[in-house]
Amino acid sequence: MDALYTAVATATHGREGRAVSSDGKVDVKLAPPVELGGNGEGTNPEQLFAAGYAACFGGALGVVGRKAKVDVTDAAVTAEVGIGKVGEGFGLKVTLRVELPETVDHETGRKLVEAAHQVCPYSNATRGNIEVDLVVE
Repeated sequence: MDALYTAVATATHGREGRAVSSDGKVDVKLAPPVELGGNGEGTNPEQLFAAGYAACFGGALGVVGRKAKVDVTDAAVTAEVGIGKVGEGFGLKVTLRVELPETVDHETGRKLVEAAHQVCPYSNATRGNIEVDLVVE
């Protein structure tokens, strides 16, 4: 694959440090969530992954919506990213909740969401690696 764009970010001190993009547009303090024994005074990788996946999936939904001539401009995507033990390590699971405009019937919406799941780079990167549930609301 020839990359059309490459994002670059550096994290220091793991989950208790800072993450900064090469252009400085992202600059966040990192801290483990309270649920994982941290103080929760910063963001965490799961929140960043959720934000990226939700935005990317929304973009993919727009692409398939335009192709199908269905207006999904006002759709909202919420990504829930869970972390838990898998053997000796940790794993992720994702639920994508897609709220479609009232003008889109459920069957059409479901087809668009499933098509977006085939187009979205995050979906393609995670397919077969983590559980991803699609919920159309």
